[in-house]
Amino acid sequence: MEFNLKKVLKAMLASTSEPLSIKDIQAVITRYHEQREKQPAGTQDDENADEAGTPEQALIQDIINQVPTLLTATQIREAVAELNQEMADSGDVTRILQGPEGFRMTIAPDYAEWIRLLRNDPRPQKLTQAALETLAIVAYRQPVTRGEMESIRGVSVDSAISKLLDLELIAVSGKADLPGRPSQFSTTPKFLDFVGLQTISELPESDVLSPAQISAWIERAKNPTKATAADVGLPDESVPAKQTEIPLDDVPAAE
Repeated sequence: MEFNLKKVLKAMLASTSEPLSIKDIQAVITRYHEQREKQPAGTQDDENADEAGTPEQALIQDIINQVPTLLTATQIREAVAELNQEMADSGDVTRILQGPEGFRMTIAPDYAEWIRLLRNDPRPQKLTQAALETLAIVAYRQPVTRGEMESIRGVSVDSAISKLLDLELIAVSGKADLPGRPSQFSTTPKFLDFVGLQTISELPESDVLSPAQISAWIERAKNPTKATAADVGLPDESVPAKQTEIPLDDVPAAE
């Protein structure tokens, strides 16, 4: 038997429901070598080995030599990516997802409905457009206050915030240094799992408005200016209307 990193990773992920970080996997490899070094000389792993034990010991030593003393994060990520591709190509019912806390073995989306029926769970509810827009604002502007979100959306966000808090996609992260000390909201680790990211920095760049433009937009919303008549195409009331002079010669004579 030869050391196969992909099979070892799959076995470890299948054995636990907790996410495994890269450091967790590296620690297992380190522990493997430490225990091998502490093993008394002449000890055999195979209890059925013959008295000489030379072929078995040679095989075990060969396996030990194949196990790297150090696995890099890149090697682990590449092995997981290859393993995922192999499972997808073969139609395997499992997949490996990487979240902020590490790798986790999950069921492929095609079989999610069967798992829901097994657990008798309710059908998952999709986020409304209002909740999605509010969540996007929090993700890109965090920490952000309720007032700032309403300035951007132009409507109340109370219902959307309540829904996102219930789903644990956002949480109160502090108080703003503003009058009244309003609460600030930020995304949670569950949000990263929800969108399949490891860090917030992996969010795609917004090509709609820059942060400076959004800040200026919020500032204008907080301090609206009154529209003038000229802004809506009406004569400026601040300027006196020009009087039209009528020549006296044109005035009809009184009878």
